[in-house]
Amino acid sequence: MPGFKKVVLGHGSGGRLSRELVEQVFLKSFSNSALRLLEDSAEVKLGGLTLAFTTDSYVVTPVEFPGADIGRVAVCGTVNDLAVKGARPAALSAGFILEEGFPADLLLRITASMRRAAREAGVNIVTGDTKVVEKGKADGIFINTSGVGLIPAGRSLTSAQVKSGDVIIVSGGLADHGVAVMNARSKLGLEGGIKSDAAPLNGLIESALRSPGVRAMRDITRGGFATVLNEVSGACGLSAVVEENSVPVSPATANACAMLGLDPMYVANEGKIALFVAPAAAERVLKALRSHRYGRKAAIVGRMIKEKKPQVRLNTSIGGSRVMLMLEGEQLPRIC
Repeated sequence: MPGFKKVVLGHGSGGRLSRELVEQVFLKSFSNSALRLLEDSAEVKLGGLTLAFTTDSYVVTPVEFPGADIGRVAVCGTVNDLAVKGARPAALSAGFILEEGFPADLLLRITASMRRAAREAGVNIVTGDTKVVEKGKADGIFINTSGVGLIPAGRSLTSAQVKSGDVIIVSGGLADHGVAVMNARSKLGLEGGIKSDAAPLNGLIESALRSPGVRAMRDITRGGFATVLNEVSGACGLSAVVEENSVPVSPATANACAMLGLDPMYVANEGKIALFVAPAAAERVLKALRSHRYGRKAAIVGRMIKEKKPQVRLNTSIGGSRVMLMLEGEQLPRIC
């Protein structure tokens, strides 16, 4: 039996409780070699080809917010989960659960947004499904997207391959998506033009992979950067040490997080990745990221090191150090 009696909101956080749910229920029920890696997408061998396959469901509220909407997030999230495995996204599916009474004009705006995001990523939505439930049985619209992509021969990116000394890079400013959604949801009136960062990153990732030396990449979504670091640390058995002053966070987003009591290291993103790169390749990869529109503020933020007990540490801006555990509970529910 699982170590919990009921599902709680925190089981959807992307943090420790999500991991508990996955390991004690889904991994126990469905365990296999591809699933056990618990990465952003699974590698599947088929007829001599190596494919990446992923799926995700989106329940964000409100469904429209500055910079994006549920449809753009759904397409970008699935494209990015494929791309961080080194795959070139080929095709997506889209499944819709609609509540009776959902406005037709809003649905059309969302599907048009999905079309634009897919076009930007260079993929097609080739199949799908629609279900309608009675009024009060859902919350407007939920979307599931799945995707498949081809991993080129000789390309292998997994968290287990990260080595001591490897450099940690983030592709840009953190926490914009989570703060933008919370601002819209609660009508906080935060200023500074904070917008969701939702974007398809397959072009950015291909630019980075032209330089050999990238060991692993992860999509920084639910649970934020700190949770990704904990997952990678657990997979490779190394500690991650991050310099707070090096982590890019826009002044407007940093101020909003301080006011709302949020830690940017744990806030969701929808257009940022973490890269783990061999030291000799770090500057080349950083230059490639910064040459792309979605990587202009990419930064080297830390390093992986070997210690007796693997952990994630943040060297703070005031000269101290603190351990960053996997996200506990739920900072911002319904964020993607």
